[in-house]
Amino acid sequence: MNHARSKSVTLLLTALLVGPGACSDDGTATDATFEDGGVDLVDSDASGGEADLTRDAGGADAGGADTGQPDAPLPQLPAGLLDLQDWKLTLPIGDEEDPQEIEQPELASYEIVPYFHLNAAHDGVVFRAHCGGVTTSGSGYPRSELREMKNGGADKASWSTSSGVHTMFIEQAITHLPPEKPHVVAGQIHDADDDVIVIRLEGETLFIDLNGDDGPTLDDDYQLGTVFTVRFVAEGGTIRIYYNGSASPAIEYDKSTSGCYFKAGCYTQSNTDKGDEPDAYGEVEIYELWVTHS
Repeated sequence: MNHARSKSVTLLLTALLVGPGACSDDGTATDATFEDGGVDLVDSDASGGEADLTRDAGGADAGGADTGQPDAPLPQLPAGLLDLQDWKLTLPIGDEEDPQEIEQPELASYEIVPYFHLNAAHDGVVFRAHCGGVTTSGSGYPRSELREMKNGGADKASWSTSSGVHTMFIEQAITHLPPEKPHVVAGQIHDADDDVIVIRLEGETLFIDLNGDDGPTLDDDYQLGTVFTVRFVAEGGTIRIYYNGSASPAIEYDKSTSGCYFKAGCYTQSNTDKGDEPDAYGEVEIYELWVTHS
């Protein structure tokens, strides 16, 4: 705003608030101060600056637009942040070799602290599995983990790496590790028999694991809480994983197999037999998760 326009604004405001008597004989605005609540109007030329039109409340300040739209409400449940329609949840609680599983429609309104809940900012879902937790019959390790389903959660997903295109995207951070065996799996493809390919953190080394064989290292100095993305793509008998938005895959793994499904969450790779205390735990936060099949 130039000085001439600033003076015009001042004169107009003065006239509206206190009437013509607030102007001097030569047409310039005089200082008008309202002790009781109000507004100080000062000739802008006296200070050499522009008029201050900042709103203290109820609107945008001088540098931003006021859209008049309320902020979107924060999600209050994990299913309010992530689309969990075609997933079920396995928890590290329940009976030995028979952990509690939460399926749809219950999963749509479910949370349980500390194993599965929104973080403090309501922008991520926390998955925690403690080393003393119960396990499935096929594993010695506890998990708070999603298993892919289909048909609105009614049936188990099962697809082939050789037919169609199958994609899972995860934006996540690994936030805690057990102290004695600091290993966690955070995202995988499983087939009818075993895990096929997983994202695994051991200490500070984040890497791709191929059913027990080390694949490429994604980060050799991973710091807990660092957000990263992975995108699994299975098609034509090959599995590709893209890390942190790279256009080139970190791995191209030739594997033709069937009975496949995605998993996401926290699969803690330690237990009390490994020296960790029962309440030691692994933890993962997921901020975005989606799956497509075509």
